Formats: sequence, C-alpha cells, structure tokens
Amino acid sequence: MKAVAAAGDTFTYPTDLTEETGRALWLARPPTQVFVAVDDAGVVVGSAKVNPNQLGPGAHVANAGFIVHTDARGQGVGRALGAHAVEWARAQGYRAMQFNAVVEANHEAVKAWASLGFKIIATAPQAFHHPREGYVGLHIMHLDLR
Repeated sequence: MKAVAAAGDTFTYPTDLTEETGRALWLARPPTQVFVAVDDAGVVVGSAKVNPNQLGPGAHVANAGFIVHTDARGQGVGRALGAHAVEWARAQGYRAMQFNAVVEANHEAVKAWASLGFKIIATAPQAFHHPREGYVGLHIMHLDLR
C-alpha cells in the first residue's frame, strides 16, 4: 500500500502515507470487508475493501477500493479482486456498487471495471494531479447489482 500511495498515480492517498495511516484507511471497522489476493507462494499481491458508499439511506450502495502490488500489475489481480468484491456485495444485498474516484489516466483499472459492467456516470475534470500526466479527471463508475 505504501509503494502504491508513494507512486501517486492511482490513489487519492498522500504520497507520504505512513503505515499507521494506511492501516486506519484500509482496515476500517465493520461493515468494511477486506479481501486479499495471494500468489502461488502465498505472497500478498493485492487487496480489496468493500463498504457502504454512504451512511443511512445511502448504505444500500457499496463502495470498493483496490490495491495491486506493482510487481503483480497486468496479471488480472485487480480484475479478479473486483469480480470477487462485486459478487460479495451482491450476496450481501447491496443494490449497486459505485467507485467515487477512478483516476482517468489509470487505463488498466478503467478497462477492468468496464469489463465487469461498470459504467462511467460522471467525470470530475482535473480532480487528480497525476505525477506524469498533470491534472486529469476522476471517474465515478457505477454498477447495478440487481
């Protein structure tokens, strides 16, 4: 997580993220559910967290975040975690899943989420300062789970 945050190209987390802050952000209290992906050697190569997108009357829509180790990118880890998160949320009775901040320049993630049926429903222009591409948009992506 620290390396992904430090890269500054996929998450809205500070690039100087500490372990303590990272744990607090990722390993939140229930109803947040955290999943990990491991390779054949048992090494963690990615993680997902799923929680209600909002409280109260908005709690029927899930939100999720995904982190894939830089060495495991492009191997389908994120998509597999995404498919698992979608099925888990559906089984829990969520009516939809929404990602609030998919970096427009994160083409692999946008492609993976689209392959799972997510649609871009809005883009906040220049809402993310990418370290190489400058100011780019943040997509809001949505999937109906019913």
